[in-house]
Amino acid sequence: MTLRRRQFLQLAAAATATTAASPAWADIYPSRPARIIVGFPAGGPQDITARLIAQWLSERLGQQFIVESKPGAGGTIGAELVVNSPPDGYTLLLCGPPNTIGVTLYDKLKWNFVRDMAHVAAISMVPLVAEVTPGLPVKSIPELIDYAKANPGKINYASAGIGTPQHVAGELFKMMTGVTMQHVPYRGSAPALNDLLGGQVQLMIETTPASVGHLKGGRLRGLAVTTLKRAEALPDLPTVNDFVPGYEAISWYGIAAAKNTPHDIVDRLNKEINAGLADSKLKARFAELGGTVLPGSPADFTKFVTNEADKWGKVARAANMKAE
Repeated sequence: MTLRRRQFLQLAAAATATTAASPAWADIYPSRPARIIVGFPAGGPQDITARLIAQWLSERLGQQFIVESKPGAGGTIGAELVVNSPPDGYTLLLCGPPNTIGVTLYDKLKWNFVRDMAHVAAISMVPLVAEVTPGLPVKSIPELIDYAKANPGKINYASAGIGTPQHVAGELFKMMTGVTMQHVPYRGSAPALNDLLGGQVQLMIETTPASVGHLKGGRLRGLAVTTLKRAEALPDLPTVNDFVPGYEAISWYGIAAAKNTPHDIVDRLNKEINAGLADSKLKARFAELGGTVLPGSPADFTKFVTNEADKWGKVARAANMKAE
């Protein structure tokens, strides 16, 4: 074998080894902009949370994470878009309780949020707050219960849609107090809050991120928060549990991706999101919105969403909730 031939074979072998170790198609994630899909209209608590995380990921990973609103069917339209997307980490879902509740409501779907998605990371949990338009003559939970019982069916309570936290929280309140109220579903928190502010509906059990500004500005009257302890963002409000023992409802937010998204991409996103939840400025921003951050692994998040689906599935079945 001549020297030239040996050199050629050595170079070819080196090139082959380099290609095998770093295939041309294996881009360093992310190599282009990614999307975070929100299944509800812009301006609601999901949108607020998604934009905070999108900004953090954009700064940390050097690519834009763009928030896109795809509202409809209680968040199911947005979730289905992500379920059917390529499992490459470039189409993510800002998920929450509607997705776990939807497992029960939308039993004819060909996919299941708990079983058929990669659960990347939890972000935060927030209390809900029972709030009324100032025109309703009640200033506390006991007064609300008394008024509702004296005027059965006359209180219209709004929600962000069938199967949303606002809906199941309202149904749980009805079940535990024996009151009769009319549910008015909307296509998201923002339009529901607009009608509450305008007096078209009288009550909403809404998340704190969407409510804090209206409550502090006096445009709505807060009655109580739905966690077992008072909320730091609204320390003057009691809990519903103070008057209806055992009542508890929370909302939460996280990031999910298409099933079979590579583990290294899921782990990288989880690592960067957890870094954000540990960042003092971002953590303080969530606290201002009434949120408590929920750091943890993808496995922790999977266990969490499984438990949530089981809990609220029982409420949905007991209240005979039906998807429209």
